[in-house]
Amino acid sequence: MKLNPIVWLSSLAIVQANPFSKTDFSLQGFAKDNPLGVTTGGKGGRTTTVSSLPALRTALAGTDPLTVVAKGSFNLTGVTRLRIGSNKSLIGHEKGAKFFGGGMSAVNQTNIIIRNIQISYAYDNDCITLQNTTRAWIDHNEFFSDLEHGPDFYDGQVDLVRATDWVTVSWNYFHDHWKSSLVGNSDVLREVDEGHLHITYHHNYWRNIGTRGPAGRFGHQHVYNNLYRDYLYQAIHSRSDNQMLVEGNVFRGNTREAVSTYGLVIPEDSPNACVCGDYELDGFVNFGAKNDFGRAGINVTQWGNFKKAPYRYDLTRLSDVEKVIVKGAGIGKI
Repeated sequence: MKLNPIVWLSSLAIVQANPFSKTDFSLQGFAKDNPLGVTTGGKGGRTTTVSSLPALRTALAGTDPLTVVAKGSFNLTGVTRLRIGSNKSLIGHEKGAKFFGGGMSAVNQTNIIIRNIQISYAYDNDCITLQNTTRAWIDHNEFFSDLEHGPDFYDGQVDLVRATDWVTVSWNYFHDHWKSSLVGNSDVLREVDEGHLHITYHHNYWRNIGTRGPAGRFGHQHVYNNLYRDYLYQAIHSRSDNQMLVEGNVFRGNTREAVSTYGLVIPEDSPNACVCGDYELDGFVNFGAKNDFGRAGINVTQWGNFKKAPYRYDLTRLSDVEKVIVKGAGIGKI
């Protein structure tokens, strides 16, 4: 069953009158406003610059506050995933550090910032995985691989799972990949995930992607002011009792389905599960400030109770979203 979209504007959204005068790249969303405190990463500690993989591993370990500036390229092919400890800022040097062949994880950690990093071709795993990790800001990064190898050759680009909470994903450039960003990685982990998975996605640029932009289970995601160009199959998907607030997003090019709350995990997302798809419970959505869905379809089966983001945020005028994001998202922009 398809319902007609509604328009609802949060009173906490500040619409930018002239976003081109000075784009605000400061932290907004759940990583800033949450019961645990503002995400600060390595603030208060020293800064170190690293250009080798062993030095990077050493710098990211432990829980002491530290800002780690990564310089150059890092080949992660065939090596153990990078692990990021609590109270760390991983920042790419100048126009961005480049990681390829693998990715990084934070498990049971808190207070992490990842900015200005390019991660590509992370074979058989996610570019970034946060597991049972709180307060994280993933900002101004770039993620890509290819679609030629199918949906299971690579995994996700940014996956937030196992009770991860209070995260902002902002100003990233996701492109040329199959499964982009998953919140809650299994419908059998309801007891682990419920009450967590508060995630903000804003001002991200998704181009030539298959599915999951994002896809969420059991949590609350605020998805605003993102640009989707040729998001081929299914972009925003709320399922398994998940709640989403979706506002001010723009869709261009070839996108089959912009927003869905139908629990079916489409075959293009997980063809190894079943050629007919994989059924879960439906999710919930509310539309805030007007979205521009272009020619993409909408399949909303039930409206939710997440109608208002519990923080102040800058909402880019809908007519300006495309220009602002193309100019500001990705590496080398901060």
